[in-house]
Amino acid sequence: MLEVKKSVGRYAASYVEDGMVVGLGTGSTAHWFIDEVGRRYQTGELKNILCVSTSEASSQQARELGLPLKNLEDVNAIDLLVDGADETTRQFAGIKGGGGALLHEKITAEYAHKIVWIIDESKLVDQLGKFPLPVEVVQFGSWKLFDRFQERGMNPSFRKDHKDS
Repeated sequence: MLEVKKSVGRYAASYVEDGMVVGLGTGSTAHWFIDEVGRRYQTGELKNILCVSTSEASSQQARELGLPLKNLEDVNAIDLLVDGADETTRQFAGIKGGGGALLHEKITAEYAHKIVWIIDESKLVDQLGKFPLPVEVVQFGSWKLFDRFQERGMNPSFRKDHKDS
């Protein structure tokens, strides 16, 4: 499965063109996308790009590769955002955020002209819901929302770790 993730992640980097503002997604497949963008930048194939990351993990990887990293506030728009999905159907309905970067991913996506989701076969499902649906909330009112979900039989739980946030 690792080779498939590498392959699709690296292939997605072929969509990146010089002069673009590139959104760097989060997760195991996006890791390979960032890796390939970094390789292309280091070899001079891409000379004039800016990157905006959806998570601290992706930002750290970009810094290690020497990619020029900007905050979302520093760019007007993102030409291309490439990110993984946690689940998707063949009709392209999907779920994101299982890795814990949902809010950052959604805000970044709002400024992207084009979004490419990279997936492998393990992400394809007939019906969404293979894992718990992520809902990212701010601290204010979070217990009220938790109670409402519980009243509706949704079996909510709080994430205890800060993976990929």
